[in-house]
Amino acid sequence: MKNIAVIGGGPAGMIAAGFAAKRGNKVTLFEKNEKIGKKLYITGKGRCNLTNASDPSEVLENVLSNPEFLYSALYGFTSFDTMALFEELGVELKVERGNRVFPKSDKSADILDALKKFMRQAGVKLCLNSKVSGVITEQGIVKGVKVKGDIYPCDSVIIATGGLSYPSTGSTGDGYTFAKSAGHSVTELYPSLVPLVTKEKWVSSLQGLTLKNIDITFKQKNKDIYSKFGELLFTHFGISGPVVLSGSRFVTGKKDITAYIDMKPALDEKQLDERILRDFEKFKNKDIVNALEELLPKRMISPILKLSNIDERKKVNSITKQERNEILKNIKSLKLTIEKTADFNQAVITMGGVNVREIDPSTMESKKVKGLYFAGEVMDIDAFTGGFNLQLAFSTGYIAGNNA
Repeated sequence: MKNIAVIGGGPAGMIAAGFAAKRGNKVTLFEKNEKIGKKLYITGKGRCNLTNASDPSEVLENVLSNPEFLYSALYGFTSFDTMALFEELGVELKVERGNRVFPKSDKSADILDALKKFMRQAGVKLCLNSKVSGVITEQGIVKGVKVKGDIYPCDSVIIATGGLSYPSTGSTGDGYTFAKSAGHSVTELYPSLVPLVTKEKWVSSLQGLTLKNIDITFKQKNKDIYSKFGELLFTHFGISGPVVLSGSRFVTGKKDITAYIDMKPALDEKQLDERILRDFEKFKNKDIVNALEELLPKRMISPILKLSNIDERKKVNSITKQERNEILKNIKSLKLTIEKTADFNQAVITMGGVNVREIDPSTMESKKVKGLYFAGEVMDIDAFTGGFNLQLAFSTGYIAGNNA
């Protein structure tokens, strides 16, 4: 029987602790907050998209950083294993669009309660309000952890502290400090799956407006870097929504980025022009601002006309072909200049982390310190939205817990 310390009460830490304890070890989980699973509680807008019902090869296709490192973990504990575990723990699940898996209740609290039950049944000792200040090593071997000035001796330590995203939930980068003190390198850290700040200030007038079934393309100096079809949301500082969060991963750390939004991707330019002409014929005696209501969301009309340099009160029957072409161009290719990403407070995940070349992919053990293990977002691993990031936490937590 080994003495194992798990640092961090997020999904990776809870799964790692539970599986380590199920093997008959004495496991203590240290969480610096007053409760566990703070970030898990707010994921998926409080609904908790806990995994994606896809086979490991598909999950790997959605991993953005170091997919090859995760091969053993994702085949060792698949998304179907995750679903089976939560169903065994009494959570009814449902699969939605894009194979995203949620609790039937739409309550993240049910997932959190199941993880608490899992740890309780396995015999994990939970220490809340217990901030770990350091990992103690001697001659390349783990000896213990320092908690509130006291030394807790142990044979293995699992670092599952998360990244830097949503720091209000306790993700403040402690794990990177522990890793560095043990001789590990940490790659550059960026907020990822995050809203984007635009140079154009007129977007604030559209705050809260959602555009569905649009195409967005991000370009860097006229070179396409990412395209996505789906849903976009305007904010007071820029753009967000699923297509933007996914695209942000390719924008992070880059300069000279422009986004182009196609609000009518189902129509080519000729078809859209014909559609506009039909509406113009129908509303030929109206002001132009009232003639586009069947084509565009009402709040979108004024900005499009401003960008096209057309007076809202101009009568439809006096709109020139050139003006009509401007409207068409702004509907098919609405240009936004991306100034930067929003900060870690709004990021779903952290891009970057403990260098995976220094970790054994089959055990999650450090190649530098015997008995030191890593699980979850603290490592340089990340994926698209859709339940993939939580699956990475569960898979790496499972491997670390079973091997620690």
